[in-house]
Amino acid sequence: MFGTLRTGIRTTLATVPLAVGLLATTAPAGATVDPHPRPSLTCRGAGVDPDARVRYRAEIVIDAPLRTVWNLQTDVERRPSWQAPVTTAERLDGGPLRPGSAFRWTTPVPPNPTPATSLEITSTVEQLGHHTCIRWTGPATGEGLHIDGVHVWNFARTRDGGVRVSTEETHTGPQVDADVPTATAILRQGLEGWLSDLKVTAEARTHHQPH
Repeated sequence: MFGTLRTGIRTTLATVPLAVGLLATTAPAGATVDPHPRPSLTCRGAGVDPDARVRYRAEIVIDAPLRTVWNLQTDVERRPSWQAPVTTAERLDGGPLRPGSAFRWTTPVPPNPTPATSLEITSTVEQLGHHTCIRWTGPATGEGLHIDGVHVWNFARTRDGGVRVSTEETHTGPQVDADVPTATAILRQGLEGWLSDLKVTAEARTHHQPH
């Protein structure tokens, strides 16, 4: 759960800068936002929180085999090696990622009205379809800050052998609900950054492999 936060954001959950509107109209290279919202993403019939006011959905096409993308995404302990905003990550169980698996990770939090400078997130896999989808949930906590998140990932092969990765996440909690536009902008940057890092890393591994 919880889109990885970028420390470069200079905003707060208490104020809504004009930049928020601009942020919603641009995306990193390769990442796209559906201008016509479709039904929420699901994994084995379960989706994000339907009542959450803070939500975001994005997708990206990765020029790499599905196996490479899947292995990278599910090897959660190694996320700090390819996602700079993830400072620590540990599995709370062993073996392949599966329903019931849990992992704990930390990331800096942008300036906000609370004293929190970082978040500790405990994500629990609720549903998983091998090579097709993952859904995890869990709390993100910091000093004076609490967010409950639901995060869904979908993976689908493209005709040219790549992978379309779609992701959707919702957040609830008193601090984010107090300023939905800013909380959504922060979530947006985190999810699009995650997709971008996943694309860069998977494609580098694919194209640098010896033939």
